[in-house]
Amino acid sequence: MTAIDELLHRNAELGNIVPGDRSSPKPSMQVAILTCMDSRIRVFEIFGLKQGEAHVLRNAGGVVTDDMIRSLALSQRKLGTREVLLVHHTNCGLQLVTEDDFKDELERDSGLRPTWSVEAFREVKDSVRGSMNRVRQSPFLLHRDSVRGFVYDVHTGELTEVV
Repeated sequence: MTAIDELLHRNAELGNIVPGDRSSPKPSMQVAILTCMDSRIRVFEIFGLKQGEAHVLRNAGGVVTDDMIRSLALSQRKLGTREVLLVHHTNCGLQLVTEDDFKDELERDSGLRPTWSVEAFREVKDSVRGSMNRVRQSPFLLHRDSVRGFVYDVHTGELTEVV
């Protein structure tokens, strides 16, 4: 059985038991949460979220890229979010690579060099600050004043605010 087959099997067994209001695409708490794709970050459990309460946006590192700004702009302008919560984490895979080394690898294997930034970093708090600044400075976002960033400790579950 493939991983996808296993997930489909689990979904069939789960049934319709997911709590929360799913009647509208507009999140009831009017918040967008941006975080890393790391599977150790269980966003709904960390914040006690129910379905329909928040938009959850994920990518490698949880960094604010042009595509995250695109999603946030839609979230704010068309779906009513007013706050942005950034959650990066300890022991992140992006801390294990460098921009040039990863691009070199991809170019060596594919013959093409990516035009996008890897957004690798060494210090997670600096990455959070950089992402907060990108949100606060984006002319495409309506709500740039209520932006907060945190580091999630994947071993203890503790959230530490970055100022």
